[in-house]
Amino acid sequence: MADSGNCYKVKLALEQLALPYRWIEIDSSKGGTRTAQFLSMNPNGKVPTLALEDGTFLPESNAILCYLAEASRLLPADRLGRARVLQWMFFEQYSHEPCIAVARFILRYLPPDTPRRAELPKLMERGNQALAVMEQHLQREPFFAAGKYSVADIALFAYTHSAADGGFDLKKYPAINAWLDRVRQQPRFVALGK
Repeated sequence: MADSGNCYKVKLALEQLALPYRWIEIDSSKGGTRTAQFLSMNPNGKVPTLALEDGTFLPESNAILCYLAEASRLLPADRLGRARVLQWMFFEQYSHEPCIAVARFILRYLPPDTPRRAELPKLMERGNQALAVMEQHLQREPFFAAGKYSVADIALFAYTHSAADGGFDLKKYPAINAWLDRVRQQPRFVALGK
């Protein structure tokens, strides 16, 4: 699903690693992830799902990122560097994405009269807390792990760069904005939806 931040993470990593792939667009809003065929690949019924050459499937965007980045410049070889990557990827899944991506989903895909809009104040509060943690880190470091660009940056970039779609004001976060620019300057960068 080209507009999904979680799918975008995978596409960005594939492009930046110059790995060959075939993209199959699945529209989850029209039931594409609930078909018997898709559920046989990913019983959780979510995108992205990576089909491997041996016929096995790997779901979950951050697991896919780690798989693709193995032995590459996007995943540190040293133990602590890898743990720092995972630290920020766990942060993305538990403190960042549930607020920023969900607010984006509510405002972008649901009708204006949806009862889910009542969730927005809490999502904004928690999302801004996550952005503040990122801002504080990025005031000291150029990237999230081991001082260099990694899959941790890809994971966090996916929904941070589109946070305004969820009502977040990124102007309050100059270090995040500088980091967003650094990510866009990485070799083989592609934009969301491309």
